[in-house]
Amino acid sequence: MAAQRWGLTVPIPGLRLGELEGIVRRAETAGYTDFWTGETQGPDGFTPLALASTWTETARLATGVVGVFQRGRALLAMEAAALADASDGRFVLGIGSSSDVIVERWNGIPFERPLTKVSETIDYLRDVLAGERGDGGFKLEQPPREKVPIVVAALRGKMLALAAEKADGAMSNFLPLGGVPKVLAQLDAAGEGFELVCRFFCIPGPREQAEPTARWMFASYATVPVYAEFFRWLGYGDAIEEMVVAWRERDRERALAAAPWELIEETFILGEPDEMRAQVQRFVDGGVTVPTLLPITEPDRVADLVEALAP
Repeated sequence: MAAQRWGLTVPIPGLRLGELEGIVRRAETAGYTDFWTGETQGPDGFTPLALASTWTETARLATGVVGVFQRGRALLAMEAAALADASDGRFVLGIGSSSDVIVERWNGIPFERPLTKVSETIDYLRDVLAGERGDGGFKLEQPPREKVPIVVAALRGKMLALAAEKADGAMSNFLPLGGVPKVLAQLDAAGEGFELVCRFFCIPGPREQAEPTARWMFASYATVPVYAEFFRWLGYGDAIEEMVVAWRERDRERALAAAPWELIEETFILGEPDEMRAQVQRFVDGGVTVPTLLPITEPDRVADLVEALAP
């Protein structure tokens, strides 16, 4: 595995893109080495990085992740090349299949054969980003001067194995501490320098303050089919079953009550800053090479929490 890095997720809930500049600059000064985006219901994965490329000097800028179904492969290569150029080679392309909810329900695109789709996209991107003409005839006018690392969002065995075979890293999400060994076991074939990135939702404060938010976030994520299967694969099927059934029946109150608190504590980063840093460190000690933090707090407290959780 690669040397340790320390990431921050951007954008941050509750803040407009224009409000991120001071936080990004402060975070880089405090020692964050990476800024990773996501795209669900907020900004797309590329725009915050385009802004951050003008606010940072040395930090890596990475999509964490953008979906391969929602974009044409040539457009994805164009976007990656543009960010690699804007950041002077500090860009990492994180891609994934996303989920049936985002792809099919929200975007109206069939969510079919996700493993094959990701695999074929990696092959295409490797050729085109290297300056070659891709399948179908597309060729970049100005390919990146340096290799663009590719990281694959991977939850279960086959996608993790694909990441180990073809990519430079894998990215996990909602990973409980007890599940880290099983994830790592799927990456034995990975090459030198391979990275395991993991996003952590960081909710500060005592349990009575953090619990409502943590329960809602866990229940709304872990009941999405791809995440429910992820937790079952890790061995937590019994723990989440009542919650999944209740959510499917649209009984949100029962689903939230059934959300397993012990599993939430294994998955979220909770408590005061010192406790939170210690929790992240346990994941690092277990094999996560790029912990990527997402602070969940009031907008006026974000900057202080980011600094308090710095490496």
